[in-house]
Order: sequence, then C-alpha cells, then structure tokens
Amino acid sequence: MVERNDDTDLTAILKAASDPTRRAILTLLAQQGAMRVTDLAQHFEMSLNSVSKHIKTLESADLVSRRTEWREHLIELNPGRLARIDTWFKDLQSIWALRLEKLETLMTKDDQDD
Repeated sequence: MVERNDDTDLTAILKAASDPTRRAILTLLAQQGAMRVTDLAQHFEMSLNSVSKHIKTLESADLVSRRTEWREHLIELNPGRLARIDTWFKDLQSIWALRLEKLETLMTKDDQDD
C-alpha cells in the first residue's frame, strides 16, 4: 500500500513545473539570475500578460519570488523549493533499489535451485 504523507507542497511544485513555459522560466532564472518580468517575456512568443500569469503560478508554488527595486519587478528563483522534488526522487530511487535487490536475490536463488 502507498503511504501518503502531506504531499500538498510537492503537488503544488510539480503542477507549477509541469508546463514547458514555466520550466523555461525556471531555467532562465537559474542561468541568468533575477530578471525583470519584461525581460523574461522577451524570450517567449506570448503576451506580457500571459507570461505574468505563468510567473504568478510559479509564485503560488513558491518556486520564484518577486522583489521590487524602484519601479522594476524582479523575479528570482527559489532553488531550495526544487530540493523537495529531489528528495521525492531519491525516495523513489531507494524503493526501486530495494525492489531490484529482492529480484536479484530471487533470481540468484532460482539459479542455485537449478
């Protein structure tokens, strides 16, 4: 049976990162650091309003944050939030490693029985 913890946090992160445009925004921020919304929008063939909606989705998942310097709104990556995905994948890897070890044990036992 699957053990369910409070995965609301992970679900929000994965939903926000599920869109290719939002992943591209995260990549740009990781590569270039904090950027103005208008500078981010120049990388996409969509309206500024559409890019802003994507940014708001990322903000809701706390993957990015917005700070204001004078009249400029700068968007920056919150890399610590991505660690939650990494932890989840590591948990999955350890589960699969255990399953593969059991399979290997069974196969080795069958070979010895022959």
